Amino acid sequence: MSGTNQSRVSEFLLLGLSRQPQQQHLLFVLFLSMYLATVLGNLLIILAVSTDSHLHTPMYFFLSNLSFVDICFSSTTVPKMLANHILKTQTISFCGCLTQMYFVFMFVDMDNFLLAVMAYDHFVAVCHPLHYTAKMTHQLCALLVAGSWMVANLNVLLHTLLMAQLSFCADNAIPHFFCDVTPLLKLSCSDTHLNEVIILSEGALVMITPFLCILAFYVHNNCTVLRVPSTKGRWKAFSTCGCHLAVLLLFYGTIIAVYFNPLSSHSAEKDTTATVLYTVVTPMLNPFIYSLRNRQCQGEAMLNRGTQLGAP
Repeated sequence: MSGTNQSRVSEFLLLGLSRQPQQQHLLFVLFLSMYLATVLGNLLIILAVSTDSHLHTPMYFFLSNLSFVDICFSSTTVPKMLANHILKTQTISFCGCLTQMYFVFMFVDMDNFLLAVMAYDHFVAVCHPLHYTAKMTHQLCALLVAGSWMVANLNVLLHTLLMAQLSFCADNAIPHFFCDVTPLLKLSCSDTHLNEVIILSEGALVMITPFLCILAFYVHNNCTVLRVPSTKGRWKAFSTCGCHLAVLLLFYGTIIAVYFNPLSSHSAEKDTTATVLYTVVTPMLNPFIYSLRNRQCQGEAMLNRGTQLGAP
């Protein structure tokens, strides 16, 4: 269906999570609470890392970057949804919609890359504790973060430019609380085949490769921890690793379920529920899980360092 002879859509309607007034009030309170918890938790980590010289280490440098990204991530979607509820409006301009989509997926990519970088840092600290300082230099840490920002921006710019080439002719109602790529592709009256192919190929490569690296690092870490003689130390390591992997599976599992399937198989209700998990829940959980992980990682590294120093 061609959009050349039809009026072009200049704005979209974000229908939100529910059309029932009572549910909307409950969701408003719930999302406001989660957003405040996200901002407060991540700000406390950034403040602690910036003011305590003992935390000026690669582990906490990456953690503070993750906290900053998670604040921006939640702030890209939740405040707009809360404002729409208060102002009783659902509109967002075409440019505003593409801008929101750009920043949402840039911060998704940054979360993705930073999680992989933190897993690598964890791997070096646990498996090579005697060489940690020599390997994780300030220059390497800065390069890893800067490279993540560059790749994330280039990746999302590609998807945004492809989306900007599409025509939206009639229906402008998005059954979502933010401008997500899947409902936008469904609304388009242009051929979206190229967009879908790029998402399923290049997008999958960018997202799933770090995930596989994270899993490989943690398998190696667990094998190393098994050699630690302290039973208590092994139990603490595995319990922390379990919490960490649970959040990782929540983050990556929902993203893979939503975006790396054919467009025809998507359900608006299921997709919306899944996106809430990775856009709102995981940024709220990250500061608690990863601050715990960093403390435990230091303990694992000390145990492993003692084991290596005591080895004949």
